[in-house]
Amino acid sequence: MKKLLLLVVTVSISFSAVADEGMWMLPYLQKMNIRTMKQRGCKLSAEDIYSLEKSSLKDAVVIFGGGCTGEIVSPEGLLFTNHHCGYGSIQELSSVEHDYLKHGFWAMSQAEELPVPGLEVRFIRKIADVTADVIGNVPSIAGQREYDSITRVNIGIIEARLGQENPGMEVDVETFFAGNQYFAFVKEVYRDVRLVGAPPSSVGKFGGDTDNWMWPRHTGDFSIFRVYADADNRPADYSRENKPYRAEKFLKVSLDGVEENDFAMIMGFPGSTQRYATSYEIDNMLRVSNPQRIFIRGERQAILWEDMSASDKVRIQYASKYARSSNYWKNSIGMSRGIEKLNVKERKQEQEAAFQAWAEAYTLPEEGYMDALSKIQTAIEGMSGPAATLQYLTEAFLNGVELLTPALAFVRMQDGGVRESFGDVAAVKRRLGAWYKDYNAPTDRKVAKRMLRIAREQMTTRPSFYEEVVDKDFGGDIDAYVNCLYDRSVFASEEQVMALLDDYSPEKIADDPALPLARSVLALYRELQPKRREFVSLYEEGMRKYEAGLMMRQPERAWAPDANFTIRLTYGRVLPYDPADGVRYNHYTTLKGVMEKEDPSNPMEFTVPGRLKELYAARDFGCYANKNGELPTCFLADCDITGGNSGSPVLNGRGELVGLAFDGNWEAMSGDVAFEPELQRTIAVDVRYVLFIIDKFAGAGWLLDEMQLVGGKKGK
Repeated sequence: MKKLLLLVVTVSISFSAVADEGMWMLPYLQKMNIRTMKQRGCKLSAEDIYSLEKSSLKDAVVIFGGGCTGEIVSPEGLLFTNHHCGYGSIQELSSVEHDYLKHGFWAMSQAEELPVPGLEVRFIRKIADVTADVIGNVPSIAGQREYDSITRVNIGIIEARLGQENPGMEVDVETFFAGNQYFAFVKEVYRDVRLVGAPPSSVGKFGGDTDNWMWPRHTGDFSIFRVYADADNRPADYSRENKPYRAEKFLKVSLDGVEENDFAMIMGFPGSTQRYATSYEIDNMLRVSNPQRIFIRGERQAILWEDMSASDKVRIQYASKYARSSNYWKNSIGMSRGIEKLNVKERKQEQEAAFQAWAEAYTLPEEGYMDALSKIQTAIEGMSGPAATLQYLTEAFLNGVELLTPALAFVRMQDGGVRESFGDVAAVKRRLGAWYKDYNAPTDRKVAKRMLRIAREQMTTRPSFYEEVVDKDFGGDIDAYVNCLYDRSVFASEEQVMALLDDYSPEKIADDPALPLARSVLALYRELQPKRREFVSLYEEGMRKYEAGLMMRQPERAWAPDANFTIRLTYGRVLPYDPADGVRYNHYTTLKGVMEKEDPSNPMEFTVPGRLKELYAARDFGCYANKNGELPTCFLADCDITGGNSGSPVLNGRGELVGLAFDGNWEAMSGDVAFEPELQRTIAVDVRYVLFIIDKFAGAGWLLDEMQLVGGKKGK
């Protein structure tokens, strides 16, 4: 019987196309990209960027935390990432007395660097194409269940083998092209990471939600950490005895800056794209998932913002939560706008029609290409109802009503039937203590009233507590129900929860009003998950055949897999763009724009620190000014990035650091599903602005002493 086509063949021969689009796999740079990169101005070889035999640029780029990128910029483990990537850690270390969000933080020696509990960075030590090992014994006509069964066993074998060969490291086998290709990644995880420096939010988050995803931008979006290791330079839990990580490879930092048309490349960990999404998925996104997310989050964020503006304590508690929510909220607004304005759905339909005509003319029914699109359509239609309700449960209840977090923990413990379900009680108390540190019951009470009201109005299938409790005991009065809930529930009080843990028995919370709410939300969630899941295999089979067929139909095209938070490289040029008729955006911004944007009526977003005003007035820019005597703040490049690339190094043709990627532009927010080469831009903070803030603004020039600064007017 024929075996499943190995997409490595298609990928390895299709390198003739020249395009900026693409989040490229490092092992294929030599075959697919380096020729074009050199034509654009890259001075490095493919092996300088990625090598199996020696250290390369890849070894200086890390996964920062759970969803960002960072880069090592000194031989002593100094790490740059975005301010918004470090935001959660900065918030965790902040208090009203030590408000590092508002005032910033700068260690003036390694002894002053602050450990961040739970923060990790991951180095990619090895990458291996394991496609043949995963799908080599899968029959070409296998259905999705047979495919999943065989590949699951094969992946387990590969991960076990690589785990034995690389003791102490993480091993993950990831899928690409919807299951047509597989790579294994061996990662070394460092667990002692410390905060070194962060500008105040008035610099690192300048512009707030108003400027998010917009250009021109003037945000100093960076923060600084350091990786620590044991005496053997290996990962270790936090200890005062640990030493800075000795980096074999770190990035040189360029003072030369960028000019229009300069070559630029970005290496990092893009999180998720849907470039191969069909018109059926686009339609569901526009009609259901994006509108629901925009509405629910918008309602919750308005309440959080009001309370954050009124209290420093609440502002610190909810700063990171608000930022995480609002980022994807505004992304969804821009995504829908871009998809509709740029006719993405219609273009997808044209592609699908061409694919279907090819499949019917050149493939056999048993190969699975002819009915790939119909399977996707059926699956999307079948999943849409349960998925819409699940989204409401997640957004409005599980992520919206915070009281449910500790309540559900106790529900699960009771379902387990034994106290040991909690495990180490002391550890549970530490986790809940950290959670309650950032919890404000009065704010949550306001949010709960709004979330429960809109959920009842909008959901066609609702949790049972509405009928069983709200209607029966409170006559349908949601405000009265919520007030009773927060007045009586033990889970609204950290002190009561800690006391409960000290001497737990089910009887003590048998009448707690949060438990019927938690159980009914959990029950509906568990009821709907299987209904959605029954269509997943059909969808995955359709997508696997659709993506394979697309590449078989156009083997001469350079195809890049969708982002899945694995290390990638993208390259392009430093370029301006024209967002509308008669409008042209320059490729860079300067400190002058910061001063022009100052708005005393909006202190949460457009405050300018006094020290920054002094430096600007004196034009004390030092060696960080450009050739025109301006201090650059941000710049644009037409590189292909998405979420997860935040904090990624922007490198010049010599592989030197010139900026940190932190955003995309509003006009091309549809980029996750359709790349727009004329409009799509990466927004990066200029590394000269980063160095200026460290040196001139913060007076932490000792950090520059350990970096290797190149080009420009070197020296502080």
